Amino acid sequence: MKLKHPIAILFIVLLGMTANAQWKKNKANEDTKIWRYDLECEGIAKQGSKLVKVWSYSKNPKHAISRGMKNAVHGVIFKGYAGGGQGCTSLKPLVKSVDTEEEFKEFFEAFFADGGEYLKYVSAATDGSIAPGDRLKVSKREYKIGIIVNVQFEQLRKRLEKENIVRGLASGF
Repeated sequence: MKLKHPIAILFIVLLGMTANAQWKKNKANEDTKIWRYDLECEGIAKQGSKLVKVWSYSKNPKHAISRGMKNAVHGVIFKGYAGGGQGCTSLKPLVKSVDTEEEFKEFFEAFFADGGEYLKYVSAATDGSIAPGDRLKVSKREYKIGIIVNVQFEQLRKRLEKENIVRGLASGF
């Protein structure tokens, strides 16, 4: 049987692949839209940085891994973390008011968009592999994945000060 319209068939196949990739991206965003994660200190980092482990929840482990860096930056800005072992002290969130995220909604939507500016302030602290104890199945359909990242805390603070989202350290009490 000879194909009469190979270009049309190729177009349909490519359209299906593109739609599937977009669906997966939207699903990953949906899984992490509600900012469900845990943040903990992982140890001492170089000056101006924070070494943290972020535990992201998702139905698909790949989504949790891909959103871990975004969750880590969000956590430093809005949640902070308690102190612990490895020489860690507690970290208060950069933003004091819970209404700040809504007040600066446009900025944070652009900042945390896929490929957004938040990527300037975070990097993977490991080679990208997940330790066996950092991949937990918490329910029949959900995973909790822990990744270690380095957050450029001082640079992030300066960026938020520039946008008048947080007060500068020199502004007093």
